[in-house]
Amino acid sequence: MRSFRLEPAIASSPGEAAVARDAGLTDLPRWNLDDLYPGRTSEALKADFEHIDREAPAFAERWKGKIEEAARSGRLGEAIAEYEALQEVMGRIVSYAGLTYFSDTTDAGNAKFFGDTQSHITNTSANLLFFELELNRVDDTVVDQAIEEDATARRYRPWIVDLRQDKPYQLEDRVEELFHEKTQTGRGAWNRLFDETMADLTFEILGERLTLEPALNKLQEPDEPTRHAAADALTKTFRENLRTFTLITNTLAKDKEIADRWRGFKDIADSMHLANRVEREVVDALAAAVREAYPRISHRYYAMKAKWLGMDRMNFWDRNAPLPDTPQTTIGWGDARETVLSAYRGFAPEMADIAGRFFDDRWIDAPVAPGKAPGAFAHPTVPSAHPYVLLNYMGKPRDVMTLAHELGHGVHQVLAADQGALMASTPLTLAETASVFGEMLTFRALLDQTSDAQERKAMLSQKVEDMINTVVRQIAFYEFERKVHTARREGELTSEDIGNLWMSVQEDSLGPAIKLSEGYETFWAYVPHFIHSPFYVYAYAFGDCLVNSLYAVYRNAESGFQEKYFEMLKAGGTKHHTELLAPFGLDASDPAFWSRGLSMIEGMIDELEALDR
Repeated sequence: MRSFRLEPAIASSPGEAAVARDAGLTDLPRWNLDDLYPGRTSEALKADFEHIDREAPAFAERWKGKIEEAARSGRLGEAIAEYEALQEVMGRIVSYAGLTYFSDTTDAGNAKFFGDTQSHITNTSANLLFFELELNRVDDTVVDQAIEEDATARRYRPWIVDLRQDKPYQLEDRVEELFHEKTQTGRGAWNRLFDETMADLTFEILGERLTLEPALNKLQEPDEPTRHAAADALTKTFRENLRTFTLITNTLAKDKEIADRWRGFKDIADSMHLANRVEREVVDALAAAVREAYPRISHRYYAMKAKWLGMDRMNFWDRNAPLPDTPQTTIGWGDARETVLSAYRGFAPEMADIAGRFFDDRWIDAPVAPGKAPGAFAHPTVPSAHPYVLLNYMGKPRDVMTLAHELGHGVHQVLAADQGALMASTPLTLAETASVFGEMLTFRALLDQTSDAQERKAMLSQKVEDMINTVVRQIAFYEFERKVHTARREGELTSEDIGNLWMSVQEDSLGPAIKLSEGYETFWAYVPHFIHSPFYVYAYAFGDCLVNSLYAVYRNAESGFQEKYFEMLKAGGTKHHTELLAPFGLDASDPAFWSRGLSMIEGMIDELEALDR
């Protein structure tokens, strides 16, 4: 069944609403979930629960033990279509429950609804667990013959071919059923503990009590004492809760080791590589290229920034500080909307038209609000509905880039929806391509309009920092996860053990221009990807480097690029990355590919050096 991944929930304080009023951000939209269901007690939702409770067991009765017979008798496509229809309804239900919960995780009714729904869906979908397992046990030649003779099965060829990749790691049906049902009390329960613990954390900064998102935002303030106070407050609260976060990390790392061992994965990240349909060698080449580029990118840039800030070395809380004389104006929602849609329209009117629906039809939830999840995400829900975007918009330039990023996801999800519930979903590595491309379009449109040298310097430096955060930092996160999961196989890790591993990769990636003083060893604790999706993080670096190469092709293309780009997005999960990138003359399996992507970041740093002369 399709997974439901969102950023962790976090509570907000009444003080944050005052910040929004003062900044003129009171017109921010809240999403309308009625397109999924009118409410938690609606008749439509009740009817869909009754439908899956009735049809899932009936599906098992009809097809269990009979998949090979269906393949030989020309009914395989019929069985897959029924399976997809059930996945669609279950996906709609769990999407609604999740989006409702992450709208306000402090609402006890939302929390209960989300938990009960997850339990209900897990129990109901256990009836369907046999289907993919049994299909993969049918001889490939029988299935291939069915595909040739059955037009409906032929439509699902990409899904069937993709499913075969899981075959070596499948277990006996009863073991798979146990793994499936234990997610409620195992991994799922620990994920929820992390989310709800994060929702309760507050950080007192200069007399103001804030939650995580606004507290982290203070690290971007122009005033150094404010940044320092924010770092101290973050450290204090993280330390007070480090025992819980350490237990969660140890438990989930062990849980993953058990699952990997039973399934026969050889490397600690192989399960994520399989989910991403990307070869280990490709990810290893990416990670190696980024590590080799640390001195040329992050070390070099942060040394320049320290000089701009008048420091020999920056403290870790200065890393995302704005440059001196950078305008600190708040960007209103209307301006942010026009900025992104204008950039999208400049690339292709169709792209702007799709993105515009997110604003017009209330598919976006933008303000910081009590109990709302932090960060940002675009969730595709199901093909019969549409995606939703969550933001925590505070009027910063980075918030505009985040809007462009998430709308890129949204456009991708809309275009891929025609592939249906089984094939619309894109592996994470390629899912980040459209989002990062949307960011790049927006950034380049703004940069091309800028003639003032100081403003151009500020824009370039912010983009370089964002790319360092996306590429260098995420590969450092990946290396940290590798170290944690490797060490955990030798026994439980203490908070100090994990902190030492964190500091080692941060020192390597950030370089000597940043002083990682006491307190920073706790900052691993709040990163949600380590908890929700181990080894997810390299997908960001994959997407950013890929887009750098893709954008270079776009800038040099005489015509036809947009058509190829839309075809790539419409493919959803039906093609491997080699097939999707071939029309652009790109090949992610070529080690030199990653160096070309990284060279764009180096080129921006070169330009900054030239502006600084």
